[in-house]
Amino acid sequence: MFTGHYAASLAARAAGPRAPLWVYVGASQLLDFGWAGLVLAGVEKVGFDEKLPGSPLDLYFMPYTHSLTAAIGWSLAAMLVARRFWPGWEALLIGLTVFSHWLLDALVHRPDLLLYWPFSPDDRKLGLGLWNLPVPEMALEMGLLGLAAAMLTAQRVRERRSAWPILLFFAALVALQIYALLAPPATDAAGFAITALGAYSAMVVLAALVDTGKRGKASR
Repeated sequence: MFTGHYAASLAARAAGPRAPLWVYVGASQLLDFGWAGLVLAGVEKVGFDEKLPGSPLDLYFMPYTHSLTAAIGWSLAAMLVARRFWPGWEALLIGLTVFSHWLLDALVHRPDLLLYWPFSPDDRKLGLGLWNLPVPEMALEMGLLGLAAAMLTAQRVRERRSAWPILLFFAALVALQIYALLAPPATDAAGFAITALGAYSAMVVLAALVDTGKRGKASR
């Protein structure tokens, strides 16, 4: 799962419009922001195997960001921080958006998501492996993105705001996904992490631009 993670941010923004889109976009990739930073620091590890179907990533050590317990911790922390700015429903949505990353990864990853670490010596891992079926996996990502974009477009129409920014954001996500598919396979962990951080940050900035503009009175 790559751009499909952003579906959660679009749906959450539609359900909780008081928080800006860029916050939800950052929340949807918060685990990967942390992962890329820890890969650069040499704490978490990633390898590359071109023989693997769907994705060449061998994510063999990422307990601090992508274990179930770590994901819950990151989600709760994000919710607590968000409560200082958007108490109530939006803060909960931000926490759920963070956790959606782990749930979507569990669908597509090969078994590389630790369930209990670091609170247990149990090293069982989860991953349903949809990456091994590239066409259905890509259909899932694009389908989730399309549905969420439609939800946010409808919400913006109710606010009497232009739908074009959301459509352009959706197009940018599709273009990013196509680039990821066509780009030469990564072989260097640090370089891959830097590229990932750049892409995630660019989408946060783009989301901030998308969410600007004067709101009209909601239609009845």
